[in-house]
Amino acid sequence: MKNALNIVYLIPLLPLVGFLINGLLRKHLSKSMISVVGCGTILVSFALSIVMFLQVKNGDGGTIEYFNFISVGELTIPFAFQIDQLSSLFLLIITGVGFLIHVYSTSYMQEEKPEHFGRYFSYLNLFVFSMLLLVMGANYVIMFIGWEGVGLCSYLLIGYWFKNNEYNKAANKAFVMNRIGDLAFLIAIFWIIAKTGGVNYGEVFAFAPKLSGTDATIITLLLFVGAAGKSAQIPLYTWLPDAMAGPTPVSALIHAATMVTAGIYMIARSNVLYSLSEVSMNVVAIVGLATALLAATIALKQNDIKKVLAYSTVSQLGYMFLALGVGAYSAGVFHVMTHAFFKALLFLAAGSVIHAMSGEQDIRNMGGLSKKIRITFITFLIGCIAIAGIPPFSGFFSKDAILLNALLVDSHDGSFSIKGIILYGVALFTALLTAFYMFRLLFITFSGTFRGTEEQKHHIHESPAPMTIPLIILAVLSIIGGLIGIPDAIVKGGDKFTEFLSPVIAQRAGHPVSHSTEYMLMGLSTVLVGITIIVAWRQYRNYKRKEATGFAKVLEDKWYVDEFYEKIIVKPLHNFGGFLKNVFEKLVVDGLVNGVGRMVNYGGRQFRLLQSGQVGSYVLLMVLSMVIIFLVQFFLRK
Repeated sequence: MKNALNIVYLIPLLPLVGFLINGLLRKHLSKSMISVVGCGTILVSFALSIVMFLQVKNGDGGTIEYFNFISVGELTIPFAFQIDQLSSLFLLIITGVGFLIHVYSTSYMQEEKPEHFGRYFSYLNLFVFSMLLLVMGANYVIMFIGWEGVGLCSYLLIGYWFKNNEYNKAANKAFVMNRIGDLAFLIAIFWIIAKTGGVNYGEVFAFAPKLSGTDATIITLLLFVGAAGKSAQIPLYTWLPDAMAGPTPVSALIHAATMVTAGIYMIARSNVLYSLSEVSMNVVAIVGLATALLAATIALKQNDIKKVLAYSTVSQLGYMFLALGVGAYSAGVFHVMTHAFFKALLFLAAGSVIHAMSGEQDIRNMGGLSKKIRITFITFLIGCIAIAGIPPFSGFFSKDAILLNALLVDSHDGSFSIKGIILYGVALFTALLTAFYMFRLLFITFSGTFRGTEEQKHHIHESPAPMTIPLIILAVLSIIGGLIGIPDAIVKGGDKFTEFLSPVIAQRAGHPVSHSTEYMLMGLSTVLVGITIIVAWRQYRNYKRKEATGFAKVLEDKWYVDEFYEKIIVKPLHNFGGFLKNVFEKLVVDGLVNGVGRMVNYGGRQFRLLQSGQVGSYVLLMVLSMVIIFLVQFFLRK
């Protein structure tokens, strides 16, 4: 299996080939051929990813250099891939979940014209290629190329239906907000080069202990700003809910398998640098927890089925950043994996609901769907149980690991610090909000009586097999996917996930908690989540539509953050741009250019008067010129 590294380049190359074929030949290929190319390339990449994962598991990973990408003076940046525990795990998530989303898309996008169908699949393939490049790169520059690639693809896919100007605005918003984070990431790369002399992970991490505390803090904070943009953290999170403008499978791909996990991957990969800066770790934890709580409160009162899931994603990403900020890197990556399963499931199930409801996304116009789209209902229920953290579903184990590590932060003798108790309390409260808004969504959508139109009622039907089979597979993964990280308190030596990542990710230092305490914490969170679900069931099982008022209206309007940004940032920038256009450009720039033209014109008119035709005048001017030249030469020589 060692020779398998020789063909690792095929994993990103195949989606790139799929992008080129479907993109260039989309007007000449049938939908079935486009589907075969789009899905087939990802399937082969997934098969190769399994091979690489098994090879790494057997201890045969490594770095493969292909050519010198940049060479300036003493700085050499190779185009190289690094296949280790972290990258091989992300390869499985990206290609595995990505393949299921591709299969789902073959049916969901069937109404599109062949050329648009081909354009859609070419964008999807390019998206997967960019994300694979991001996680496989052996240095920060190759990571940055993939980083920019997923940003471009998100813009193309969010604005896929470009004839709708609102969708174009959402795509532009995502693009601009990501550029803010990308600039910080780029500055961090230059800072790393200046301080360490390279960008290869091995070189940078080996040099890291020699960095000053200030340099380590600046680099990691800049990297975090980049991660906050890509992974939608405060204050750069508002683009992600608007990304719902794209087709539902795109939402699943962005939210579950690719783009938003890029920031988590980058910080987990840079764990050696982050462990050197307590300031940066605290910033990551606090921003992550604040984002998780803020997004969860907003999700409580959203009525668009995809918007609820979007804010749920922002909240879950906050959880992951909390884990990274308290040093539990493997717990954060574990939640990335389980989240990929249940969030992809929830988005695709939401797409199945929208498909059944003839494009309707407002849950207030749904209800009573559980008996009519049974497979969708059962799989959606499994996704809700998983994200709520009910054992033994996958979300329980990853969320429990994050809660436990938050509680144990700064713990060295087994006692809990004030900081740890606060982090744990807020995180647990956020988990209860998660359970409440997800089961609110479930009950309003599937329980009670149907609240839509008669036409919608007659149209309701279960989705075809290409849509339901991915739902079933993801539902199974949402049930059993967390068992790989089952804690030692339940099964001795059970946490194989942390053990697998240990060669790449530094383990968190601290005093281990007793099994009895861990059982108590698990029981506490499970009981509270159960009570929360019962409350949601009592309140929403027979939902009656009513308008939000008071504080509920504030939550429905998303704390007016978008309006705040519009007033404080967007409008002043527009006004400043208008000033530059209408005042500065016209009066200063145009005035300067036109003034030079007028001066030349005026000078020409005056100088022509010298051509009078009078010989005496010409002789006088010649004499005066000779005298001036003589005087200049005389005084210059002195």
